[in-house]
Amino acid sequence: MSFDMQEIKESLIESVPQLDEMLDSLIQEASHQMSEATRETWLQNAQGIAYLGKGQQIVISYLEAVPQVVAQVEDEILDDILETVMKLSSVTSGEVVSLTLDSLPLVAERTGDIELLRQYLALIYQLGSKTPRGLRPMLGIMDDLMSKLTVSGLRRWAQWGAQAHARNFQAQMDYFGLQSEDSKAVFQQQRKGSLFIDYHRPINFYLRAFWARDFFIRPTASDFDDFKPFYERMAMHLPDALNDLGDIKGAELYRAMAAHMASHIMYSSAAISMEQLNPQQMFFIELIEDARVEYNAIQQFPGLKNLWMKVTKAAMETTDLSEKSTAYRLEKLALALMDSSIELGDDSLSLIAEQFHAEIEANLDNEQWSWDLGMTLYNHLKQATSRWESLTEIKWMRFPYRDDNRLIWASEEWGEMDGAASGYQETVRKHVSVMEMINEIDSELVDVDHDEIWVLGSELFPYEDHGQSYNELEGVDPISDPFHYHEWDYRVQLNRPNWATLYEHRAKKGDPALYDQILEQNKGIAHRIKQIVDKLQAVGLQRVRRIEDGDELDLNACVEAITALRMGQEPDARITMKNIIRSREVSVVILLDLSESTNEYVTGEDKTVLQVTQEAAILVAHAINGIGDQFAVHGFASDGRHDVQYTRFKQFDEPFDADVHAKLAGMQGGLSTRMGTAMRHAGHYLERQSSKQKLLLVITDGEPADIDEKDSQYLKQDAKKAVEELQTKGVYSYCLTIDQFADKYVQQIFGQNRYAIVDDVLKLPEKLPQLFANLTT
Repeated sequence: MSFDMQEIKESLIESVPQLDEMLDSLIQEASHQMSEATRETWLQNAQGIAYLGKGQQIVISYLEAVPQVVAQVEDEILDDILETVMKLSSVTSGEVVSLTLDSLPLVAERTGDIELLRQYLALIYQLGSKTPRGLRPMLGIMDDLMSKLTVSGLRRWAQWGAQAHARNFQAQMDYFGLQSEDSKAVFQQQRKGSLFIDYHRPINFYLRAFWARDFFIRPTASDFDDFKPFYERMAMHLPDALNDLGDIKGAELYRAMAAHMASHIMYSSAAISMEQLNPQQMFFIELIEDARVEYNAIQQFPGLKNLWMKVTKAAMETTDLSEKSTAYRLEKLALALMDSSIELGDDSLSLIAEQFHAEIEANLDNEQWSWDLGMTLYNHLKQATSRWESLTEIKWMRFPYRDDNRLIWASEEWGEMDGAASGYQETVRKHVSVMEMINEIDSELVDVDHDEIWVLGSELFPYEDHGQSYNELEGVDPISDPFHYHEWDYRVQLNRPNWATLYEHRAKKGDPALYDQILEQNKGIAHRIKQIVDKLQAVGLQRVRRIEDGDELDLNACVEAITALRMGQEPDARITMKNIIRSREVSVVILLDLSESTNEYVTGEDKTVLQVTQEAAILVAHAINGIGDQFAVHGFASDGRHDVQYTRFKQFDEPFDADVHAKLAGMQGGLSTRMGTAMRHAGHYLERQSSKQKLLLVITDGEPADIDEKDSQYLKQDAKKAVEELQTKGVYSYCLTIDQFADKYVQQIFGQNRYAIVDDVLKLPEKLPQLFANLTT
């Protein structure tokens, strides 16, 4: 059955009307992370989830979360996610399923491995079947849990609680919300010293510094004690967490493991055949091959010897091993192969060590030599040992940084390393000129299997030019890629990562003549604005007189000083002056609340709140433009946490011209007020400015609220947290509100002396420019 994108989109929008304005943007973002086939599967799965009838939220969560997950792990995870959603839907509510989907990008980022993510999905379904009441509180604190636990640790912690509180619902909620003492105790037991995700990038840089190339590194669950790293599917698989080994920190142990595995990759050119070898013989060949690649690495980077020796000695101090065991003897031999100065006190093994050091320089790149010497070692020991120990006992050697050596044997891994593994070819996006674009439109030579996307920097008009471009005739309003922001949940005192999704919409244009009309209607205010401009405007050089440490003499002050001396009086020592450059380093974002309430009429007037806000925005923009400060005018509204709509009417680097006047004239109101997310996004633009003073001026007519949040305190507390976050980044937030009852919440959000309440809405255009002047003086 062929895939019809338009049909799928119409079906999804019919099931979830809220997707009408955001689906195209979601598909656009997904195209950066997914192949075309994967994107089709993603949309078809979303359509199937919509048919479950578990609500609109679950579909939106799926569409938002999956592209972020695929960016971290393979696209094979789509089938696992769909299966989990289907199974969970039969045992719990749609809201819990939605929370599960919301948690997946975080878990994928913290694990970076498809198998670990599959284990997480299996755990969620298991808990949903056994203790469904515990899922909601656990998902609410998943950010905190995953910052301290591995997936294995999370599973052990969760399974303990599920068994201990199988029939006590309140105890389940306390345990999985990390509120009870037993929950905290088990949680501490499962914490490990160093998590892979915290050292992933440093390890990559560490290896790149040695060998000037990248290595693929992934975490894997290390649930059993004798776990060893391994190489599979073109990647090194290291433990997802490591405890310290004596004085050796987990980070150092990670470096030792990664460097050893990288040595195998860098200094091996061919696989070793395992034909006609028993497991014991393979083990001895591996021992010599480990020594060969480590010798190569140490010759090039001598410091690695100290690292590997230090880790090995720490393991020996923490674990006992009988000196009479074969494992102990082989352990000593391995150290002697790394360091020729170590005395073995064992004639048969000393011969092997001497042969190794005598022949290694001639066999640096010879894997067959490792095979030969390994078999020689095997035969020596078999003849000299009366009791042949089992391979399990022999493998008790204390080299915690070494891998399981599957890489050195002839296997499919070698085919992948030689280039057998295939990947998809990324589509090229190319920016072209007008003539290049025209020459290709409606070309009979065009191929449906395109491998390039051409982008024209300006709009293209048809030959029959009626003043409308192709974009206006056939296109849709462009929406930005999603911006994901966290939100503060005061109930658990944690940030919900990537909780709110914001889209930037292009500003609709109105009549630019409205700008001049508003200035004409407010002549008195415009005159006062000119006085403000003259007062605050940067005037270039300014001469400062009567100072002691100036650059040149102030003649008037000198004359007065001489006169005072002749009169027998003490002269004023401030007889110099200097020229200083007077400038204002101010950047401001005027952030307008454009929610549905702005469409209401002002009591007793024929103007809406939106029209008054529009006038105020135009007047203050006119004032700031006259002063010369850097400024931007933005607006926001929201339709739930998945659709915060943000409009930039004027950007910092955009001239305040007729085009901006038209955008301000086209301002529209609607939807709700998710203030915290909008403030974080405005702060995102202010942070880029180099000005010393950064001001976020919020103009609103009511308290933060949204359709998907029933707790009236939640969005207020999040907005308060946003103010605090911006303050730490050097952004000063101030609120001007026309809500006469704002005393109840505005100080709580913005703080004392950081807000003003305009009792008369019609005076907002007059108050705003003066307020800006006071804040930036």
